[in-house]
Amino acid sequence: MNNATKAIFLVIVLTVSQLAWAQQPVASDTTNALTQLKPTPEKNELKYNLNQSGSHFFKATFLNQAWFRFNQSNPGSTVIGEPSNNTFDIGLRRTRMQLFGQISDHVFLYIQFGMNNFNYLNGGFNPTASSNRKIQAFFHDAVGEYLVFKNKNLLNIGGGLTIVNGLSRFSAPSVSSIMSMDVPVFAQATVDQTDEFSRKLSVYARGQISHLDYRIALSDPFPIQTSGAALPVYSQNANFALKGHHKQYQGFFMWQFFDKEAHQAPGYNTGTYLGVKKMFNLEAGFITQKNATASIPTAGDTTYHTMNLWSVASFLDMPINRQKGTAVNAYLGYFHTDYGTNYLRFNGIMNPASGLTTGYPSGTQGNAFPMFGTGSVVYGQFGYLMKRDLFGAGNGTLMPYVQAQVASYQRITETMGVYNVGVNYLIKGHNGKFTLDYQNRPYYQAAGNQYAPGGRRGQVTVQYQVFI
Repeated sequence: MNNATKAIFLVIVLTVSQLAWAQQPVASDTTNALTQLKPTPEKNELKYNLNQSGSHFFKATFLNQAWFRFNQSNPGSTVIGEPSNNTFDIGLRRTRMQLFGQISDHVFLYIQFGMNNFNYLNGGFNPTASSNRKIQAFFHDAVGEYLVFKNKNLLNIGGGLTIVNGLSRFSAPSVSSIMSMDVPVFAQATVDQTDEFSRKLSVYARGQISHLDYRIALSDPFPIQTSGAALPVYSQNANFALKGHHKQYQGFFMWQFFDKEAHQAPGYNTGTYLGVKKMFNLEAGFITQKNATASIPTAGDTTYHTMNLWSVASFLDMPINRQKGTAVNAYLGYFHTDYGTNYLRFNGIMNPASGLTTGYPSGTQGNAFPMFGTGSVVYGQFGYLMKRDLFGAGNGTLMPYVQAQVASYQRITETMGVYNVGVNYLIKGHNGKFTLDYQNRPYYQAAGNQYAPGGRRGQVTVQYQVFI
């Protein structure tokens, strides 16, 4: 943590402490002081009310997700120059702080700061570049919103650096409330290519009108030249364009049959309400951008492609027995992902390998698989929340789950399936939980201009999440 980050963190801690102290009543004498020595209600949030009713407030949250992982490496993987068939690594998947609040009847502020994917490779090993291991923390969101109608979320207009996205609920996930260990990252379609960890500079409108929850956005995507990675080389396969700059248009719409979704933090969608709400939604979304990618189908002929992505889905999060606390969570979605002819990108979350021996396709090391591509994806998940206090009062409960991502991309010869099975130990809901997850994925070999599956690999991960 560099000095600037330390200073920011210290100011936040001192401010929250002072605000909490300022709200305590002051005893005028010893008798009054003794009357204060009684149990106070337990709080699950750091919140300071700006008015008596609490409709104006400012709030701070902190999240840490630590991973402990064993991975079977894809063939040819190396770790800092040595061949490695498997790895064990410890990392921080996400470490975040949020500062937000309703400053007045019409003014809302949201800021998020933190880092992601921090393991012994510091998010990416480059032996030719210097690194002091202190480069990962950054502002994820910095948004101001104007509520057009007082005390109503009919129409909120906002702008800044934001995750307000189209396509799907998992394109803007509330990571503290994920039902499984991790989200389906393919739904964050341009992550770290033409955005900043799925955030973009945008102006947007969002709101809830009766059963309809909507958001539409005009985004100013970043050029691929600023991604920090090697520039793409044009070929017969589409890649993000090196010339031109066009705005991106997005929209996401949910029809809520029962309870309404949480609507406080701009754009973020809850993973599971743990049976507190009765949710059933039909959802649809899109992202489009003119000339977003380019290819050279024949020598000397550069062709530009419009990126068109859309999805339709259903989302269910519903109590089964309120007295026992049991509930289910389910999602099923279809994604049409057209980045341009033959687009394909391998990605491995917090990849524990740094390279490949010769003779293996570039980018396929470690735990990478074809995560993004032109084609279609079906994604589904199901989880079951077991009874409250399964292990005795105050000792938490379990929520087992399954996930499946099935994709058909132009540049892979067979349908790809990535499967996860796991269980959450909810010590205190999402505020404190362990997750044990097993993932089974394919690895690939080059087959001309395509990729053919060569076999399968697995990884086992334990995550410990603490959130307040």
